[in-house]
Amino acid sequence: MGVVEQRSGAGLTLVSGPSRSGKSRWAEHLVASSGHPVLYIATGAVAADDPAWQQRLQLHRRRRPMNWATWEVEGELESALGRAPADHQLLIDSLGTWLAHHLDLSAEGWERRQLGLLEALMSCCAPQVIVTEETGWGVVPPTVIGGRFCDRLGGLQQRLQPLAQASWLVIQGRALDLHALSQPVPDP
Repeated sequence: MGVVEQRSGAGLTLVSGPSRSGKSRWAEHLVASSGHPVLYIATGAVAADDPAWQQRLQLHRRRRPMNWATWEVEGELESALGRAPADHQLLIDSLGTWLAHHLDLSAEGWERRQLGLLEALMSCCAPQVIVTEETGWGVVPPTVIGGRFCDRLGGLQQRLQPLAQASWLVIQGRALDLHALSQPVPDP
């Protein structure tokens, strides 16, 4: 695995699902009911010249309660985790948009970046809920970069899963508790 299997730190919950499944809303529900102040960590690009992206960002912003702190960190999630207050519940949205910032890394560079993220998550004192996209449920991406995105995200999700105390799959607006309904796939 390349990273410590035993979970230290405050606790990790994964929330995954395809596009428009309700995964961000479910993650927002989980952190809102935690009883802690919430720090929303946005990893997406600002992309001011993309109207469709700006519309999605506005939708997320309007849904968030005014008392939630927000950090827009783009691709610098690891350093944000290092300075996050321990008394806050973190909502990281999303793993896929963080990964998109690092698609140009070589395989070795990606491995270092991935390990850096895993270490930052394990040493973070605040509990974390991470939203992540499910990819590859349909047509295989026709581009090299699309295939790289799917492969890297799927690999990272499998590395995060053993560290998570809870995992949710959100599909068609329904949340499924993966730890209650599933068995781990054995290593080869």
